[in-house]
Amino acid sequence: MEWRVPLADVAFGSEEEEAVLSVMRSGWLTMGRVTAEFESAFAEFLSVPHAKAVSSCTAALHLACLALELGPGDEVIVPSLTFVATANAVRYTGATPVFADITGFGNFNLSPDSIREAITDKTKAIIVMHYAGYSCDMPAIMQMAAEHDLFVIEDAAHAVGGCLQGNMLGTWGDFGCYSFFSNKNLVTGEGGMLVTSDDELAEKVHRLRSHGMTSLTWDRHRGHAWSYDVVDLGYNYRLDELRSAIGLVQLQKLYEVNQKRRKLVELYRVQLAEKAPDLILPFQDHPGVSGAHLMPVLLPQGADRQSVMEKMKFDGVQTSIHYPPIHQFSSFQDLVCPVPLSITEEVSARELTLPLFPHMREEQVELVVSALAEAVGVKI
Repeated sequence: MEWRVPLADVAFGSEEEEAVLSVMRSGWLTMGRVTAEFESAFAEFLSVPHAKAVSSCTAALHLACLALELGPGDEVIVPSLTFVATANAVRYTGATPVFADITGFGNFNLSPDSIREAITDKTKAIIVMHYAGYSCDMPAIMQMAAEHDLFVIEDAAHAVGGCLQGNMLGTWGDFGCYSFFSNKNLVTGEGGMLVTSDDELAEKVHRLRSHGMTSLTWDRHRGHAWSYDVVDLGYNYRLDELRSAIGLVQLQKLYEVNQKRRKLVELYRVQLAEKAPDLILPFQDHPGVSGAHLMPVLLPQGADRQSVMEKMKFDGVQTSIHYPPIHQFSSFQDLVCPVPLSITEEVSARELTLPLFPHMREEQVELVVSALAEAVGVKI
């Protein structure tokens, strides 16, 4: 259908078009010079030594787990209120995801107290997800990880450009994993990035993302190698030149894009507080600078979310849910949840995601808020 206000929207300009055309004219489409430039620019943006472009954030998460040598018998603490890839990446290695609860109705990120409760002698790592672009309590989580000798992977799919205490989100842990999917703040269509400050881990990832090979086609094209060895069981997780070219342009726009998103979030908060005061708006006065990827709200207890969404759909406003909890999916029923997930379950049943994209107009925000206020006010 034709939405008056879509949930997300992409606005490419002539710069992205020219970047893609330039790659097409070059005759080299697979991972090469442009991808290397994208990696270098992204690493500089985050002030980290290593950034590896990959085919998706899922691939980044999987590679991080592989590089840390997670496997059968290992446990990894993860949120349930996240996209399923966060937990799937653990399962790909044979390790077991263990779900911890979120902090509360005002903070949908992993609770440090729940993480601590979930730690056992089998725990090897923690994967945090910066929900909607708002930082997890990284100082507390990193201290806990140090105390228990655990690795930390940051699922920063929502958080590119966010920071906490002067450190960019995705650079606190052993690995940071980013998504460039078409609804994200930095868009390439499909694609992702894996960053680390560890030289040895970076080298592992470099091999694993391309079949465990010691040299790539681009190396041989430039005459830097004539053959290769395969030294590990690797994967085809490379990013191509076309998407890297788009990523380079999008990275240059990211600061402005995120600023626009943050202003829209503030406008939402003001208007929702006035017109729909019964809603809970999470992440109020949250520390750090948010990536402002999503605009989540918590509906009043007892509200019929499906009816609210249908009413807003009738008004031309697209909404969504972030997320159905992973531990309730059919394919995860064999996993035991050792800690209560009561807050996750309550939030996942009441959360509603409102439209948010950088070129959204103020009148569109007003339309969304009015439609939501009316939908919540209707007696079901």
